[in-house]
Amino acid sequence: MKNIVITIARQYGSGGRTVGEMLANELGIHYYDKELIKLASEESGISEGLFLDADEKFRKTGFLRVPVNVYKGEIIGPESSEFTSPDNLFNFQAESIKKLAKTKPCVIVGRCADFVLKNFDNVLSVFVHAPHDFLMEQAAKVQPLKGKELEKFCAREDKYRAEYYKHHTGHEWTDAMNYDLCLDSSKLGFEKCVEAIKVHAKVRFGEDVFD
Repeated sequence: MKNIVITIARQYGSGGRTVGEMLANELGIHYYDKELIKLASEESGISEGLFLDADEKFRKTGFLRVPVNVYKGEIIGPESSEFTSPDNLFNFQAESIKKLAKTKPCVIVGRCADFVLKNFDNVLSVFVHAPHDFLMEQAAKVQPLKGKELEKFCAREDKYRAEYYKHHTGHEWTDAMNYDLCLDSSKLGFEKCVEAIKVHAKVRFGEDVFD
């Protein structure tokens, strides 16, 4: 198949990760999510634990205390005290994402991959969303929470994703203009979301894109 990359951003509970995994399995290509941290660690020589710690810190405190720092493609070298700063750790993850996009077809979930790869012609960016009730129904299948506690948890997760995206891109996470394709998983179901992405890819890249 052609070297195309499908990026997926998603609301918590929308099933975007499931759609990404199903799509990758069906196409026989690699699926990247948390594995991107391992790749960035290996390529940078920075401990994987530092990447995980940075994610956990901002998941707890948010990005409101730090200014927006839009990713511009630079990497800070080891001679700087900012070498292991959260923003430079993101830079290394972005470098890993760009290397993947240049070398192999794959599905990448999260990590602002749509923005990092915005200038790549072989990328199809997708946002998966759904109404509140559907999100809660799906979230309840994987979280041991109920009612208001489940709603609060989902709200925190989406708040983190929105702030993460805003900090690194300067854009609003849920703005449809950031993506090539936006899908309501409650109306389509996961299998038809996969089909919709494949159809869009054929229109965009040619009928032989998956040959």
